[in-house]
Amino acid sequence: MKIRKKTSRQIHFVTVIFVALFLGMMGYTCHYAVTHQQEMINNSYNSRQEILISQNTRGTIYANDKQVLAQTVTDEQGNETREYPFAQMFSHVVGYASNGKFGIEASSNYYLIQSNAKLSDKVASEVSGVKYPGDDVITTLDVRLQEVAYQSLGVYKGAIIVSEPSTGKILAMVSKPDFDPNQIEQIWNELLADKESSVLLNRATQGLYPPGSTFKIITSLEYIRENPDTYQTYFYQCNGKFVLGEDVINCYHGTVHGGEDFTKSFAKSCNASFANIGMSLNRNKFHDTLSDLLFNEELPVSFAYSQSNVMVDESTSDSDVMQASIGQGTDQITPLHLNMITNAIANDGVLMKPYLVDQVVNYNGNVVKQFSPDSYGALMSETEAEALTQLMTEVVENGTATKLKGQGYTAAGKTGSAEYNSVKTDSHAWFTGFAPAEDPQICVTIIIEGAGSGGDYAVPIAKRIFNAYLNP
Repeated sequence: MKIRKKTSRQIHFVTVIFVALFLGMMGYTCHYAVTHQQEMINNSYNSRQEILISQNTRGTIYANDKQVLAQTVTDEQGNETREYPFAQMFSHVVGYASNGKFGIEASSNYYLIQSNAKLSDKVASEVSGVKYPGDDVITTLDVRLQEVAYQSLGVYKGAIIVSEPSTGKILAMVSKPDFDPNQIEQIWNELLADKESSVLLNRATQGLYPPGSTFKIITSLEYIRENPDTYQTYFYQCNGKFVLGEDVINCYHGTVHGGEDFTKSFAKSCNASFANIGMSLNRNKFHDTLSDLLFNEELPVSFAYSQSNVMVDESTSDSDVMQASIGQGTDQITPLHLNMITNAIANDGVLMKPYLVDQVVNYNGNVVKQFSPDSYGALMSETEAEALTQLMTEVVENGTATKLKGQGYTAAGKTGSAEYNSVKTDSHAWFTGFAPAEDPQICVTIIIEGAGSGGDYAVPIAKRIFNAYLNP
């Protein structure tokens, strides 16, 4: 009898455990379905997506002034065609919706295949035998700035991002080489076969490049953090190179900068001085600063990107530290990430999360979802951001970006000429900066592959974009 009661209690206990686990799993599944509805519907294996596509006409994607960037056109036979009025100009940022999805077409797919039309409008659609009108997406993209950036990049490979530091809005995003999304089905196999130019890669968010001298922004921040009271007394005598054992860091084109303080070292982008600075840094603290700036970390964005990689810690060799300090060696960064760091400097150290979609509206223009600026948090202190702004302003006034002077506003920025192979004369041209320096309204990050000097090639493009925004 006792054995039977004991067995009964054990069975009851096990039953309770399994019921609790079952209820817990049900609760978790329901919670996940509610909180991850967008990801679940966007999953290509979810039949719900196909049902929505069959019921609703894919919505329109608009620029910030309601110019059409992508729309669905239906002919008399009910055949649907996705049209992109600006063709190549927005190819990577807006993307495509056939042969898979890419760009905003992918990141906003959940909204574009929904319909929040009124019930009476849905009934009218059913009576007429047509699909329900899908919801539309209004982006943050500015057609005028996109056109200036696109035309300025010309025939070069590279990328440009234009953003608003105080909000995180992305105003323009260009990547070249490009493609015509109107022809995506016809040219798909050709694009896939092109292994040399990586046409389908959005270089602005997914292209990884050596940052070159733009990385001196980060090296400077670390030096300021370690020497907050004495960094302005720094002095270095540049003879065109820095030598440590068998390792040699040369200044760009072997330039001899002579006697330099910290500001001049930054403004003139002296490699020798920054190799010297790099050797003085605490490598564990440098590692922490890199983490603060989201290197080797996930970025707070809702679209596809590549993760930037820079590794410095106590095990890093002297040779690698010198290379890292000037943005060379194994340093890798995306234009998006560099733009985010620059935005934080312009915004008193606070990073606003970058975003591309402002509103989701139904076909009558009623707001379904509003996206608002969202702060990620401080990447640096306000004092540090102010110090970096002063350094970057000096780059424009007396350094490598003087082509930006005399425009009716004061800009702040940093150029870069990033070597990418064993041929020392081959370099990518970088610029990242913002304007006006005293009241930042616009941030621009540019990379031109294989062009050469950032001051010669990237800065003039930045000037055109700044002028288009500030002096229209």
